[in-house]
Amino acid sequence: MTLHALVSERLLTPKGEQPGAVLVEGERIRAVVSRDEIPQDTDTRDFGNAAILPGLVDSHTHLNEPGRAEWEGFVSGTRAAAAGGYTMLVDMPLNSVPATTRVAALEAKREAARHKCRVDWAAWGGVVSDNQQDIEPLARAGVRGFKCFLIHPGTDDFTMVNERELRRALPHVARTGLPLLVHAELPAAVDRATSRLVGANWNLYDTYLRSRPEEAELSAIRLLIVLCREYRFHLHIVHLSASDGVALVRSARAEGLPVTVETCPHYLHLAAENIRNGATLAKCAPPVRSLENREKLWQGLAEGSIQLLATDHSPSPPEMKKIEEGDFRQAWGGIAGLSMALPVVWTEASRRGFTLSDVIRWMAVAPARLAGCDSRKGRIVPGHDADLVVFDPEAEFVVTKERLHQRHALSPYLGEKLRGVIKATYLRGQPVFIDGAFPGEPRGKEFRQQDAELNS
Repeated sequence: MTLHALVSERLLTPKGEQPGAVLVEGERIRAVVSRDEIPQDTDTRDFGNAAILPGLVDSHTHLNEPGRAEWEGFVSGTRAAAAGGYTMLVDMPLNSVPATTRVAALEAKREAARHKCRVDWAAWGGVVSDNQQDIEPLARAGVRGFKCFLIHPGTDDFTMVNERELRRALPHVARTGLPLLVHAELPAAVDRATSRLVGANWNLYDTYLRSRPEEAELSAIRLLIVLCREYRFHLHIVHLSASDGVALVRSARAEGLPVTVETCPHYLHLAAENIRNGATLAKCAPPVRSLENREKLWQGLAEGSIQLLATDHSPSPPEMKKIEEGDFRQAWGGIAGLSMALPVVWTEASRRGFTLSDVIRWMAVAPARLAGCDSRKGRIVPGHDADLVVFDPEAEFVVTKERLHQRHALSPYLGEKLRGVIKATYLRGQPVFIDGAFPGEPRGKEFRQQDAELNS
């Protein structure tokens, strides 16, 4: 079997940033060595000062297939991922039809993904109002954990859960040992806020922001911590936007509760003060909040109270974003971010003195751990999959539609100058994106725990 070496002056391993080479044999990393230790007759590619990172893992992606591939599907979504340095996605259970709330739906998703994926993937299962008896079968069938909403999710195919329904589900979730990912907003606070906006102008971003107050998130997090204390399940708060939630999570973790939290690149880059009225491409739920709030989220990352970053890649067709109308009330609330997440985060992180090692911890190591694929993904260590990203952290570029690669070239980042260019992405030793192209046939596959254990 041919031995390959990827060489760089900036190799990001668990030991930090150092010059060296990654030796790749087949689909795995054989060793990490110095230049002088590369065996003779090794096929060598030297990337100079471009950094070599572990492949990124996105634990919060909406690929919407089967059923809504016109929004985004495995072909376009995994292409965007490869271009963004992601080598592993975990797909959310909603927006596909059927939603992944039963084993039969998981099997339908697996069939839909066959021969389409540029990167590896896995699936979260759903917890909805009436599928409590399906939770443990879904775990046995291979989902990496579960997702639920405490507020209407935007489609009727995936029902929200109230406290009573959640209490019925949690003993099942706890028995699986898998995480429960929760969209933490309670509808009562949103309903109260919206009732005060009768006659308001929904082309104003401020109107939308006032309709989703921080209290909706904070009240949900307080409830979830109570339930976590009672049922002792791994609680994961997705896409935290309200920075005051950081203190709640910090306190719960200090108590020893198994609570983790993520935020998203758009909450760390955008700010309410800079979103133009009618700019519905920036609509997401929970909403992008103030500049002050943004800086507090960065502080949460710095202190470790926020453990990871995930894209919440949630695309839709252009007509659903109500771009011409500029109506924040009617527009779909989602941002498609897979191709731009790493440059967006690095642009902001580098300004604040963070390092590439920090970024890798947030975007590769921690999400791999959440998804239970850290035995093979997220780090440059011997035995792991040879998932690698060649990244030029000094290069700058302007975001154009040609760089997005998703199904619909919609992004609130269009026209912005960002820092950091993905030069190449390798999946299990083979390039899946290099110099703007996608070589070869799709070779991504589902990450299955039993496969990882058999091949370890």
